[in-house]
Amino acid sequence: MTVARSEVVAQGAEAYYHCVSRCVRRAFLCGLDTRTGRSYEHRKGWIQARLKDIAAAFGIEVITYAVMSNHFHVVLRTRPDRVESWSAEETAGRWLALFPMEVGENSRPRAPTRSAIESLAGQPERLAEIRSRLGSVSWFMRCLNEYVARMANREDGCKGRFWEGRFKCQALLDDSALLACMAYVDLNPVRAGVAKTPERSEYTGIYDRIQARISGGDETWLCPLGDEDHKNGPGVLPIGRDEYLSLVDWTGREIRVGKRGAIPAELSDILNRLPINQGHWLDTVQGYGGLFHRVVGRIEAMMDMARLTGKRWLGGVRAGRVAFSTP
Repeated sequence: MTVARSEVVAQGAEAYYHCVSRCVRRAFLCGLDTRTGRSYEHRKGWIQARLKDIAAAFGIEVITYAVMSNHFHVVLRTRPDRVESWSAEETAGRWLALFPMEVGENSRPRAPTRSAIESLAGQPERLAEIRSRLGSVSWFMRCLNEYVARMANREDGCKGRFWEGRFKCQALLDDSALLACMAYVDLNPVRAGVAKTPERSEYTGIYDRIQARISGGDETWLCPLGDEDHKNGPGVLPIGRDEYLSLVDWTGREIRVGKRGAIPAELSDILNRLPINQGHWLDTVQGYGGLFHRVVGRIEAMMDMARLTGKRWLGGVRAGRVAFSTP
């Protein structure tokens, strides 16, 4: 059943969301189309590059993502505090970078001129609307999906719908839900048999974090995780990058070979910081897509959301009770 986006997306508050867009045509979004033998693998680079561009312009951070053959996942954090801190000129400059008024001879957008920025900055009502859009998950996904659809249609020499309706959006209500969702998204290529390990899962957030660790750098465009990653802003979890990488690496190996072994002590300590049922951790990550619906979180958070939206019950409550409670 179609649900109003306002029932899922909070306005004016920091929040976390899992968004999914799926390709509607038989032609692949990315990867190799075995029917025609044509490769669309290069389109993964389009999505990654566009994510970086719009994350730099919006007051929304990308926590992780995964680009698959006919769909992609992205986990986002809204930052209304950041949007409110921008000056009028900065807000106008960000908007004009996304929607340029002029293009050059090579059909590439031109950087906004100082006069264009000042002109837009001098329109308070228009600027208020732009500020709202730059903090909107719907506008973030619009800027991503429209760009990719236009590129793909141009390459395929056709017109029409590229995406399967509007994107799906799931609210992540607490740390436990966020960690489970992140692991599920980062392990999509492993679960699908596309990659054997996270370090081979290109075009995912965890691959980018692994490469940054190898090179000794920081995730300059992805949202920071724990306390030690605060160079780029406040983190989203009570665990750091290395701890997260270790947990997801072990989880992916167990899922790939079909094991159900006990969680090692050092990883168990990581999960102890969050109310997660460790005995169900692997089942939660592997079956996440079928367990939860519009909202994900501990039972208390989900029931609070149900009351807030005037519902008596929300899909996934039973799964949340099992996954995010200590036995």
